[in-house]
Amino acid sequence: MSNCIKLASNELHGLLLDAVGRLVADGKVPSEPVPAFKIEIPADKTHGDFATNLAMVSAKAFHMPPRNIAALICDELILDGSCFERAEIAGPGFINFFLRRSWFSGVVQNVLSEKENYGKTDTGAGKRVLVEFVSANPTGPMHVGNARGGALGDSLAEILLWAGYDTQREFYINDAGNQIEKFATSLEVRYLQHFDPSVEMPEDAYHGADITEHAENFIKEFDNRYVGSDSKERRDALVAFALPKNIAGLERDLKKYRIVYDNWFSESTLHKNGSVKKVVDKLTEKGYTYEQDGAVWFKATEFGADKDFVLVRANGIPTYIVPDIAYHYDKLVTRNYDKAIDILGADHHGYVPRLKAALTALDAPADKLDVVLMQMVMLMRDGEIVKLSKRSGKAITLVTLLDEIPIDAARFFFNTREANSHFEFDLDLAVEKSSQNPVYYVQYAHARICSIIRTLAENSVSLEDADKSFLDVLDKPQEIELIRHIAALPVEVDSAAKAYDPSKITKYASELANLFHKFYDACSVKNAETPELMQARLLLCDAARQTLYNTLRILKIDCPERM
Repeated sequence: MSNCIKLASNELHGLLLDAVGRLVADGKVPSEPVPAFKIEIPADKTHGDFATNLAMVSAKAFHMPPRNIAALICDELILDGSCFERAEIAGPGFINFFLRRSWFSGVVQNVLSEKENYGKTDTGAGKRVLVEFVSANPTGPMHVGNARGGALGDSLAEILLWAGYDTQREFYINDAGNQIEKFATSLEVRYLQHFDPSVEMPEDAYHGADITEHAENFIKEFDNRYVGSDSKERRDALVAFALPKNIAGLERDLKKYRIVYDNWFSESTLHKNGSVKKVVDKLTEKGYTYEQDGAVWFKATEFGADKDFVLVRANGIPTYIVPDIAYHYDKLVTRNYDKAIDILGADHHGYVPRLKAALTALDAPADKLDVVLMQMVMLMRDGEIVKLSKRSGKAITLVTLLDEIPIDAARFFFNTREANSHFEFDLDLAVEKSSQNPVYYVQYAHARICSIIRTLAENSVSLEDADKSFLDVLDKPQEIELIRHIAALPVEVDSAAKAYDPSKITKYASELANLFHKFYDACSVKNAETPELMQARLLLCDAARQTLYNTLRILKIDCPERM
């Protein structure tokens, strides 16, 4: 797993320290610790491939102007045998470095050698990470927010895998608590209404057609067997019948969205095994609870939360946050993940510090819990907000959305913005087959490269026969820029993993497609000036194709070879 940019940066860091070491040994600068300095990639590539502020941050320690220090460092640098060709002093004392042509050839060779593994890193060092996302209420269909959360969470989990983390995906099934009680009430009323239409449905119950459908299917199997039963027996039977079907539906619909979970964790298990009760008992034993108006409260303000909150209501029923505390305690302590990442709606911003306060009080490592808060999505058509499906005329769910637009478009579009930004999803653009559609533009670049390779093969110029030793002839600006961007994939994977931000990968893919099109428009492959140049450009095309393929694979987006 090569990271040419990281290797070059590390080599440069060593070269600079060696140069300063020689200056100190010769008495040209004082024997002082070298201050922390940066090695960066300049935005303007005419300023070099890498730059450092070493001379500027050393001015105080070495008691001389930065440009003088820079001149001394440059005189002492030994670049022979390195990947750097030369260094230049710029501005108030920056030192810019220019890479040798062989470095760019090495990038292409690495891609062609590593193939489907190119872009992977070992940064995560096998640390165990659990990504929990979607975790939609199993009492009804998934909404558009779940569609964004699904694309975001699944892509983030894949990015973490590529960055060397031992990553698992988890769905937390809320199969206990108020929503299940409401689900039971709704099913019970629809069941009884079949035999007695005068039974009224409470206003706050679930009125969806799915509830009626469950009740009717239950009747087909059990008829009136439960009409005379006591309410608890009837409700339990209805929930036991309907809930597994809903959960199976969630799993089926998410698979259609290319999401497959490693774990499905049921909230009900936390109630059954006593974990929920243990949370309250432990906090009480530690002296972190008090009673008020018959309820049990947690002293959350002692642990940095904005206010105390209720753990157990006056009626003896725990609030929704207690099983959540037990669940996260299970993640961080019982299962001992190195990091737990939750993808939640932005409306949970107040919930997170309260959850972490309780975990801290329980001596759980709350700092190992990271929460990505995701803003709302607005679906747009013809410049206006859309709330109903074009086909069904009903509220747009994950399923109806995927009936209207390609899965590739959904997964790409939902990852084009950072999670904390509001997002307008253009339904018209998502189905458009033009360069204005970003996913189509990227996929077209891949198909275009495949077409170039096929055409040359038909003219007896095959990749297998292309000589990699010719790669050093690539020196046009468009060739160099394309290779430089190809080299950045491992860096972008690490950056996206660190920031929990898949939008870095969609941006990378779009820019890669753009740079390939620029290269191809400026640098003919088939009609290259020499056979050597044609072979080098063919190899560069294949490296770009492989990099684009790998990038889209991270996002679980198809890479068509023909369009």
